[in-house]
Amino acid sequence: MLKITLLGTNGWFDSITGSTPSILIEHNDYYIVLDAGNGISKLKKYTNCDKPLYLFLSHFHIDHISGLHTLLLNNFSKGLYIMLQKGGEEILKNFMNAPFTVPLKKLPFNTEIIEVPNLSYPFPFNVTFLPLSHSSYTLGIRLEIGDKIITYSTDTSYCFNAVKLAKNADLLISECSMKSQETTDASIHLNPELAAKIAKEACATKLILTHFDANRYSSMEERIEAALASNAIFNNTLAGYDGLEIKL
Repeated sequence: MLKITLLGTNGWFDSITGSTPSILIEHNDYYIVLDAGNGISKLKKYTNCDKPLYLFLSHFHIDHISGLHTLLLNNFSKGLYIMLQKGGEEILKNFMNAPFTVPLKKLPFNTEIIEVPNLSYPFPFNVTFLPLSHSSYTLGIRLEIGDKIITYSTDTSYCFNAVKLAKNADLLISECSMKSQETTDASIHLNPELAAKIAKEACATKLILTHFDANRYSSMEERIEAALASNAIFNNTLAGYDGLEIKL
C-alpha cells in the first residue's frame, strides 16, 4: 500500500490555506517527495528517515524549492537522492549554498544529485519524465510503483504531455492555479475544467487538485468550488489541502 500526504498545496506563496508545494509518498522501502516548497518543512512529522528518500524537483520557480533550506531538520540516514532537470545541478548548488543556506556538501547525510533523463539510474520504481507547458522548463512526473500509477503534473497549461503522463493513472495530482472558467494565464496554468479535461482524456481514476494560486484562492471554500467545477467534467475530483492523506 502507498500513502500519499499533501504537505503543501498552495502556489506562489504561503497563506492561511496552506504552504507552497510538496507531496510525500510513502512506500514500505522508501519515501518519495515531489517538489520542495515550504510544505517540505513538515516532512519530519510524517517520516522517521529510516528509508532512502527520493526528492523530485519539477522546476526551479521559487515556490517549488523555497523549503530546501529546511532539509537540515531531517536526518536522512539512508541517503537523500535529488532528481532534477538536465543542467539543474549547478542551479541547485548555487541556491543551496552560502550566503543563502547550508551548502549541500555540508548536510549531515549523504546526498546524491541525479539529472534526468538518466533512466539508467537504478530507481526502485519506474519513472517517466516529460516536459510540460510552462513559462520555465518544467518536468511532469509519472511514477509506476508496483501496480499503481501516480502522475504529478504541476505548473502547466493543457498540453499533450500532461495527458500522456496521466494515461490510466490511479491518481493524477494536478495544478489548479486559475479559478473556474478563468483563462488569464491559460498559456502557463490550468483552471479546474482544464485539469478535469486532462484527467478524463487520460482515463485516470482519481484527480486531486493542488497548487492553488494563493492570491486567487484565499479560502478552502473557493477550493471546494473548484472541485465542484472539475467534477462536472471528471466525476472523481478532490480539492487538495495540507495534511490530506490518500491511500492506494
